[in-house]
Amino acid sequence: MEIRKYPVGIQDFSTIRTEGYVYIDKTAHICRLVHEGKPYFLSRPRRFGKSLLLSTLKAYFEGRKELFSEIAGQPALAVAGLEEEWLEHPVLHIDFNVGDYRRGGGLESSLNANLALLEEGLGKNPDEADYPARFWGLIRRAAEKAGRKAVVLVDEYDKPLLETAGEERRNEVRDTLRAFYGVLKSADQWLRFYLITGITKFSKVSIFSELNQLEDISMADDYASLCGITQAELESRFVPGIQSLAEKNDMPFEKAMDELQKRYNGYLFSKRGEKVYNPFSLLNTLKKKDFLYYWFETGTPTFLVKALADINYDLPSLKGDVRISAGAVMDYRFDNRDPVPLLYQSGYLTIKSYDSELQEYTLGFPNGEVEYGFLHELLRAYSPWVSNGRSGLYIGNFIKDLESRNIESLMNRFRALFSGIPYPLTEQSEYHYQTPLYLVFSLMGEFAQSEVASATGRSDMMVIRKDTVYVFEFKLSGSGTAEEALEQIDGKGYLLPYSAEGKTLVKVGAEFDREKRTIGKWLEQIN
Repeated sequence: MEIRKYPVGIQDFSTIRTEGYVYIDKTAHICRLVHEGKPYFLSRPRRFGKSLLLSTLKAYFEGRKELFSEIAGQPALAVAGLEEEWLEHPVLHIDFNVGDYRRGGGLESSLNANLALLEEGLGKNPDEADYPARFWGLIRRAAEKAGRKAVVLVDEYDKPLLETAGEERRNEVRDTLRAFYGVLKSADQWLRFYLITGITKFSKVSIFSELNQLEDISMADDYASLCGITQAELESRFVPGIQSLAEKNDMPFEKAMDELQKRYNGYLFSKRGEKVYNPFSLLNTLKKKDFLYYWFETGTPTFLVKALADINYDLPSLKGDVRISAGAVMDYRFDNRDPVPLLYQSGYLTIKSYDSELQEYTLGFPNGEVEYGFLHELLRAYSPWVSNGRSGLYIGNFIKDLESRNIESLMNRFRALFSGIPYPLTEQSEYHYQTPLYLVFSLMGEFAQSEVASATGRSDMMVIRKDTVYVFEFKLSGSGTAEEALEQIDGKGYLLPYSAEGKTLVKVGAEFDREKRTIGKWLEQIN
């Protein structure tokens, strides 16, 4: 039996090619990139193959043609038939993946480690006292020593900025990096090519004011699939793996393919580009033969979750109704309270459509993995009890209550949920009560809908099961009662669209008790 080797966690191009790991050929894109321009910036979410891209570029510029030819039973790559010269250039690789930037001196240690490693081969001038001077000297010496212009590749340039976001040190970190990256502009005469990658594009007063020469290809149609795996690539390279996945999970091949699409596909990085799968989640799924939330397990968006909570963000809109101007989608600043640009750049939202007349994007969750993981993190921010299952507060129990029509048990779970919410979150408005409910219902799965529109209004929550339809209406004490909530369900005709389907119709009216900061009285009617 053929053993398929999936490069989970392997970001070195040479290792992948020489040891027979599956490699998705992006080298035609790379060839075009290096022949059509010089200074580039690329933003992609974490775990999307940016490090592998830079490793591939490093091998290319080092003239290692043998890695791109037929090797270790792997076919030759596209660039082997496109490139004619294979010139060898000195490559300076700066990697910010390693380092704890939250502690004082973390950035300085990382810069020194990166530069010291390069100085081992290129030498060090004692007159180059600070980081920009050392970087500038390394570029110049590399080009002069090789007799050919140098290449600079920077991996995760913004990790120090993201890890210090919201801290007093962020301005110091920003200024240090701005001076460091500014060297690329003054050293242009010695540079053949340079690419800076990261998650975000900090703009305006940040480092990109010094790097205005960079061509940003983050939303370019030609490079939309430079990182990630397209549907065509999946179907051409991974059929044996999908067959094994289907067999292990006792499902037809087509069902396994559909599940992969729902969970891990859907990222779109340009107006007219091609959708791609999250490579980290896809490769993990095929290797481990299990549908899990791999990408989300590698990190949590604590900063983003806090930003959404701070501004009372309309969470239901994240499902595909977030509108943002074309000019703002890549514009992230420290002082910007709107989290949408960072949600997009970080991979929690993606492009759903583009209105060319209004020059406006509509954004939403790319797939099931991201939607479930992000909403779960938001719910943890409201009530940590949900994450560890205390008092039965985990999503499976809520679903069981609905399946058995045990509304009393369901409402008691909601009461316990609110008892675990920090006091400030429950003191401001009805929004702070409705949000945890929306999150719980959303996490129950695709059969839950919130704020469902009818001809005469919108219900707070609608849950549709095979033989039962539930509608929930909530009132804040002082603004309405449980009785009035039930009257509103009837008066607004929320259940009329389902009255002819033969399903059991369950109406629940409840009120939030301001004083007790939880659900107070509730009433149930079954039709």
